[in-house]
Amino acid sequence: MRKMFLGVVIAVVDVLLVSVPLIAHHGAAALDTGKEVTMKGTVTEWIWSNPHCFLQFDARDDTGTVRNWAVETQNPTTMTQRGWSRTSFKAGDEVTVTIEPVKNGQPIGRILTVVLANGQKLVAATATTPGPAR
Repeated sequence: MRKMFLGVVIAVVDVLLVSVPLIAHHGAAALDTGKEVTMKGTVTEWIWSNPHCFLQFDARDDTGTVRNWAVETQNPTTMTQRGWSRTSFKAGDEVTVTIEPVKNGQPIGRILTVVLANGQKLVAATATTPGPAR
C-alpha cells in the first residue's frame, strides 16, 4: 500500500514538473500563492539535484491522516547561497515546514522555510518574492 501511495505521489510530482514548463517556466499558476501552510513532520527523503531540490516528509493533515508531502525549492547553487546543503536533512529528522501549497489540495508545494529540531531556520523563498528569473 505504501509503495503504491509513494508511486502516486511521484507520478503527481512528475506530471507537475512536466506540465509547469508548458505554461511558463517557473510559473506559480499551480500554487495557491500567498497562502502559507505550516506543518510539523518527519523527513523521508531530501533530494539535492538540478533543476530543483525536493524535500519529502510525512505530516498529519487536519483529519489526523499521515500524508507524504513532496515539496520543492530552487536549485542546489541558489540553496547553497542561502545556507542549505546536501546534508541539511536526513530521513527521520523532525522538521517544521512552511510551504505554499498547490491549489488542488495534493500534498505538493513550494518550500518557504524549514525549522530544524535544533531551532535553526532555513529560508528558501518568501511567499511574496518569487525565485530568480530563469
